[in-house]
Order: sequence, then structure tokens, then C-alpha cells
Amino acid sequence: MNDAQHKPKALDASHILNTALDLAQEQDNWYDLSLVELADRCDTSVNEIYIHFADTNSIADAWFAQALESMLTPGVEGVDNLPVKTRLEQIIWRWFETLAPYQRVTAQMLKSKLHPPHIHHWVPMIFDLSRLVQLWRDMAGLHTGGRRRQIEEIVLTGIFLVTLSAWCRDKSSQQTQAHSRLLSLLEKAEQSGQF
Repeated sequence: MNDAQHKPKALDASHILNTALDLAQEQDNWYDLSLVELADRCDTSVNEIYIHFADTNSIADAWFAQALESMLTPGVEGVDNLPVKTRLEQIIWRWFETLAPYQRVTAQMLKSKLHPPHIHHWVPMIFDLSRLVQLWRDMAGLHTGGRRRQIEEIVLTGIFLVTLSAWCRDKSSQQTQAHSRLLSLLEKAEQSGQF
């Protein structure tokens, strides 16, 4: 055998991410995902994995970035003519739908990020959430300023966190219970004039 047969394959980040998700789902355990085991599954070296991802947290970040990209893709034609509540529902739920194939693994990722010794993950999560809320406001056509904007941001943050909590625990098909929760929260916010 020559050296080329022993040389690990060069991989792209997408393949590594998908393999990590599949492996964690098979084991139903994101917490103990090992870069060594991931490298074995990818038929490559840990060094090759490390070129793309320094640790499992950076793999999780790539997964959430993928959900964000899906959320930002153009949606239904004529969405601008829909009520704000409906626009928000479609935009926010698209984020959840992207993550749905790996719902349990995604919930485990979030719990891992929130683990008390992982305090260094908390601040980036707060900034990511703030950025997400701003994107929802922009995409839904909410362009108010001042105190009104602050209220919208607080309300949307609360709606998202409650929906996320419900989604992480939802065992119904296609997370229909969490989706109903989102619709109910948006309905209440609209009725009370919060956006």
C-alpha cells in the first residue's frame, strides 16, 4: 500500500456537520460527541475536523447558522400583503422547521450551551438571539423606533423563548403543539397591540 491510501480524506464543513448530526442522533447524545469518533465516522483525521470546527460547540453554531440561512431565504410569494402576525409566524417557524429533523439533538445542543460551566457560551447566545429578533422585525416589516421598538423586541424575545422551550419538549408530529403555542402567543400580542 502506498501513502495515498493511508492519507485521511479532505472534507468540507457541510459533510462534517451532517455526519456529526447523524452520529449524535444515532446515539441520542450530543453531550458526549467526540471529535475522534466523528473523525473515524468521516474517515479522516481529528486535525481535518479541527480545520473546520474547533469543538462540538462550533459544530452546533454551524447548525444554527444553517437554520438562519433557511429563515432568510425568500418565502411565500405575496408575504408582504399578509398581516404582521402571519408574517412573523412564517418567518419564525421556518427557523424551527429547518432544525426539526434533528429536534432532540438540537435541544441537547442548547442545553449543552446553557450548562453552568459553559458560561463562555452564554454571551454569544444573547447576541445571537438579539440579532435573530432584529431580523424577524425587519423581515416582518416592523420598522418602528424608540419605545415602541423596545416593546416589540421584548415581546418577540419572550415569544421566541417560550416557543423554543415548548419546541424542545414537543413530541408531537412535526412539533404541532409548539407551533400552536407560537400562533397563540402571536395572536395575544397582536390583540394587545404589541406590534
